[in-house]
Amino acid sequence: MFGEIEGTGFEVLDPRFDACFVGHAKVERLWTGGRWLEGPAWFAPGRYLVFSDIPNNRLMRYDEAGNTVATFRQPSNNCNGNTVDNQGRLVTCEHLARRVTRTEFDGSVTVLAERIDGKRFNSPNDVVVKSDDTIWFTDPSYGIMHDYEGDYGLEEIGGCHVYRHDPATGATTRVLDSFVKPNGLAFSPDESLLYVADTGASHQEGGPRHIRKFAVGADNSLTDLGVFATCTAGLFDGFRVDRSGRIWTSAGDGVHCYDPDGTLIGKIRIPEFVSNVTFGGARRNRLFITATTSLYAVYLTANGCKLG
Repeated sequence: MFGEIEGTGFEVLDPRFDACFVGHAKVERLWTGGRWLEGPAWFAPGRYLVFSDIPNNRLMRYDEAGNTVATFRQPSNNCNGNTVDNQGRLVTCEHLARRVTRTEFDGSVTVLAERIDGKRFNSPNDVVVKSDDTIWFTDPSYGIMHDYEGDYGLEEIGGCHVYRHDPATGATTRVLDSFVKPNGLAFSPDESLLYVADTGASHQEGGPRHIRKFAVGADNSLTDLGVFATCTAGLFDGFRVDRSGRIWTSAGDGVHCYDPDGTLIGKIRIPEFVSNVTFGGARRNRLFITATTSLYAVYLTANGCKLG
């Protein structure tokens, strides 16, 4: 189903948001028919978007040229987050196999990380790639809590953490261990900051529903700078950053846009729970939005700071 849909639109909460869109821009629903969509990742050379339909155990592909959607891979190991590495390859978090993989140019799949200290991860959730090729991912337990988005299983690690994988050495290192349910993550445009969402409130009364901010050192060390923003509608999940450092994040009522100073400046209303977003299109000014059952998109005057 294509075309503009009711219940969508821009909500300006701060005059700074006016500069992010033109008045006649409309949200389009590009496709519907999923159960819980996630992990949008844009591949510029092919002008297509890959995204996950976790409970249906499939990766989907939206082709911009023909405005069509088809199955990219099924089964997909209940994949969740996806991104594009610096060489243009697909990097994926798999709930079912409890690992992070890379799809090579010939279509084969390489396992990047599946254990830490000999123990399996919980269910890798979201992933980003830094300019030095290191791969950063979160590992909450959503995929092993029931059989809907993976297989029910026990935590072997004894917690939910954030990791960095170095594909050059094959080493995987735990970099953050103070989260209840680490979820979406992204770097600032200059990579001096790392933002990480904590959705602990999903299964813990009074738990965190915020994004935290960390300073990134030259050696990839992290310094905690505290809570960047707390969600005002549902939970933050996945998010991306534009060239001006603004955060575009999923929430219960749509996409929330935060200025780098932490001010919520506006929203893009979506009539479903939003799970994740990414920038795509020829100029990286088209925001693709995965929600519960549908894929949406809207053109902005903001541009994503990088692919993935």
